[in-house]
Amino acid sequence: MTAPAADRETAQANRLPPAGDWWRDQRGWPLIFWGLLLVASGLLHLAIWGMAGGPWEGPVTWRKPILFGISGGLTSLSMGWVWGQLPAWRLDRRLAWATAIALVVEVGLIDLQCWRGVPSHFNRSTSLDSFLYDAMGLLILWVTGVIIYLTIRFFLGPTACSPDMRLAVQAGLIYLVISCLLGIWVGLNGDLRMQAGLEPEQFGKAGVPKFPHGVVIHALQWLPMLAWGASRAGFRPTTRLRLVSVAGRASGLLLIYALGETLLGRARFDPPAGLTALLVVAVAGLVLPAGIVAFGLIRQLFSGSPTPSAPS
Repeated sequence: MTAPAADRETAQANRLPPAGDWWRDQRGWPLIFWGLLLVASGLLHLAIWGMAGGPWEGPVTWRKPILFGISGGLTSLSMGWVWGQLPAWRLDRRLAWATAIALVVEVGLIDLQCWRGVPSHFNRSTSLDSFLYDAMGLLILWVTGVIIYLTIRFFLGPTACSPDMRLAVQAGLIYLVISCLLGIWVGLNGDLRMQAGLEPEQFGKAGVPKFPHGVVIHALQWLPMLAWGASRAGFRPTTRLRLVSVAGRASGLLLIYALGETLLGRARFDPPAGLTALLVVAVAGLVLPAGIVAFGLIRQLFSGSPTPSAPS
């Protein structure tokens, strides 16, 4: 590569997209397009469950197509949005496509097993079921690796975000990485328990491993939404940063509570006194910033003053 060509590629890699124009960035569009379809798939299965009925809990229910469709879709949408905040890299679009396809196939396999009337997880009753379960695990490993890669890039490089939004995304990405790693632990724990003839979706006497896995998996949505709402409400940058910081720490306390309950072998909401106090503080730390932002938005609405443009 000649020196001028190398200089042009370096300049392109270091160029940030304009703040607020993430949706013009085509790198994340595969994740955004397929993420919307995954959310639609989850809502479709919700409608099917509403018409067909059946239990919500259990190894074979409509719950998994619903939750994995909506959750996977929201995660895909958020990853596409995060990509639009970062400097361009020549392999970004290919990586986004590979990640979107992995999420779609993984959710599709869960849907397939539900429609077949067999469990999608911890199912090794036939060679086909075992193969599909292992395929889902490999796809999630790939997606987890990409999320870790995005997180590292977001921490180490420049972004198009305001300081409060940058903090919200950083915290959300960290919690998403932790949630994915806990999901891998859920699978390993379940396989070991199956080999011992025990209930795979349990830990200890009554612990629920998927509880800590899922409790903050969507912090990458609620923390940036809080930062966006605080900006739209007209709060000063220091106030916005403080609100996001409180909510981010409260999310961590909620994760500690869920993990503590599970490792103690307790059900989701059967805490000892110490964890009860932790839960109260965590909930307050989430509700209070959300309430302040909601009040600010209502005040802005009725004050008649122009709504400030919110940075991405």
